[in-house]
Formats: sequence, structure tokens, C-alpha cells
Amino acid sequence: MTKGKTASSLAFFFLFMLMLSFNTGGFIKLVSGDQKTWCVAKPSSENWALLNNIDYVRNQGIDCSIFEREVCPCYKPNTLINHASVAMNLYYQKFGRNKWNCNFTNSGLITTTDPSYDNCKYE
Repeated sequence: MTKGKTASSLAFFFLFMLMLSFNTGGFIKLVSGDQKTWCVAKPSSENWALLNNIDYVRNQGIDCSIFEREVCPCYKPNTLINHASVAMNLYYQKFGRNKWNCNFTNSGLITTTDPSYDNCKYE
């Protein structure tokens, strides 16, 4: 490759990357450091993985009473994916909103949309 082609290829690459960094609604969305994020369970997660996630969070000393009884604000809907999402987010918020704190053996998903509903408030 000639010097001129290398320089123009490099310039194109940097221009392309600059354009991606300004993209707000396309296939890449950059999360700024001060943007609030939450961790929820992937809808495609297996039930055994969701149960393991809830157990893991409890074993880390995190209080999961927010969804454990019918009178609790995050009990309904009484589904495994809902309870796992609440538990996973409690862990994610307590130990730092880092992507590795929402992995849960690849069953976690970070979202910038607040999953709170009714009286169930995701912190």
C-alpha cells in the first residue's frame, strides 16, 4: 500500500469513528459516565439461570425482601424473570454499575430505560 493510500485510509477510519461517536439513535449508543443504568434479566434466560441469579444475590448478603412477599412493592408480577431482574439490579447497584456486575453468566442486560413500575422502584 502506498503512503497516500495509507493516509487516506487512516483519515477515513478516524472520520468514521468520529461520526459513530455522535450517533445517538443508531446501532451504537454510547452511555455517558453520568447516565443512570439498570440491570435486568434477559428475556431469553433459562429458569435455572434466573433461580441461580436470585440465590447468588442473596448469598452476597443483599436484602431481597422487596419482592419476597405478596405485600412487597416488587412482588407482582409474581414471575421468575421479574424477581430475578429486581435481585440482579440490587446487586448491580450495590457493587457498582459496571458491566461485569450485570453479566450473571450472560443472563443480564444493562438498560438505560428505567424498569420501575407502580410502587416497584429500581434504584
